Amino acid sequence: MVASDPTNSAVAENGTHGGIEADIRAVGQIAALPAYLDILCDLTGMRFAAVARVTDHSWTVCAVKDEINFGLPVGGTLPVETTLCLESKQCGLPIAFGHASEDLKYKDHHTPRLYKIESYVSVPIVLRNGTYFGNLCAIDPAPADVANPKTIRIFERFAKLVAMSLDQKETSDRDAATISDERVTSELREQFIAILGHDLRNPLQAVYASGEMIERKSSDPALMKELAGRIKTNVKRMSALIDDVLDFARGKLGGGIGIQVDDVTDINSGLLAVVKELQDVQTDREIVAEINVTHKIRCDLGRVQQVTSNLIGNALTHGAPQSPVKIFAHTDENEFVLEVWNDGLPIPPESVSKIFEPFWRNSTSGSRQGLGLGLHICSQIVRAHKGKLSVTSTQADGTRFTARLPLL
Repeated sequence: MVASDPTNSAVAENGTHGGIEADIRAVGQIAALPAYLDILCDLTGMRFAAVARVTDHSWTVCAVKDEINFGLPVGGTLPVETTLCLESKQCGLPIAFGHASEDLKYKDHHTPRLYKIESYVSVPIVLRNGTYFGNLCAIDPAPADVANPKTIRIFERFAKLVAMSLDQKETSDRDAATISDERVTSELREQFIAILGHDLRNPLQAVYASGEMIERKSSDPALMKELAGRIKTNVKRMSALIDDVLDFARGKLGGGIGIQVDDVTDINSGLLAVVKELQDVQTDREIVAEINVTHKIRCDLGRVQQVTSNLIGNALTHGAPQSPVKIFAHTDENEFVLEVWNDGLPIPPESVSKIFEPFWRNSTSGSRQGLGLGLHICSQIVRAHKGKLSVTSTQADGTRFTARLPLL
């Protein structure tokens, strides 16, 4: 006896209902379930028993004992309309008959005729929250004395045991996920505090040292000018760190970094201003800009400038000192494209997927400046514009960050 084409619909159903595979795994982790099915078969004399996950559109085997070669493995499916499980779900009651061909109600029913079965029991499996999961079923092509209250009660109790096991697993998974989230949050908090303390302390110490020197050397105008410059530089560093912290906090606590979108008719000038500002600070480095945006861009100009500044700053920090940093900006029919390139040691392949995570730092670089939030914030700003930020990095072609923002 073989079920009619149980596998052809499996791919379609699993593709439509993404939770089916997870449900199969959950049932498969009930260690006692094979013993439950053995006991039911021994008590009733039936030779096929299964736990089925049932939806309005699918009937899928999650566990099975098959001694009649019915042909349904775990993961196998039947057209749900050919079974009696939905009828059982709708009435909320078991369905059982022991001799279908002589049963007044079921002798002409399509299910026993289609699958050539005489005895049948099906009991709903209902979870603690009242959700219908599926059915505990047993069938046999031979008659069996199963349409009696005692047998049905036994099936109902085993169905409750299955439901209890699934409920316990869901609770256990939820608790494990909570513990994992709390652990990650704790590690992130500790890392954040350690990095913030370290990176803010350096510019503060520089400001303090400059202040002491001003007290001792207040009569030297040239030194005063140099020390004032150091103070301004380190205050800017601290300000940038604080801005990154605030943006990170807004992104995490406020559901994403906020933007104020407007029509920008001349984004070229805004980008070139960023390039000039960075070039003025790092006069020993070369920044090559090829900026030719011909479309009006709907964006938050300040935030796009922030992305540009962070990406160029990142390239200056981690790129080869003897090689220029290059910035390209243009538009095509659908997107505004901003690219920043640098030569130097590539990002390790195993790190590429982590590079936009908060507090990530390139371990191949000697520089440890900043909190490791810049690229994360860039990715969040681009995402807020419904765009995408990506990176490619190889020894041969260098490192290229590409931001793509839709024009509309």
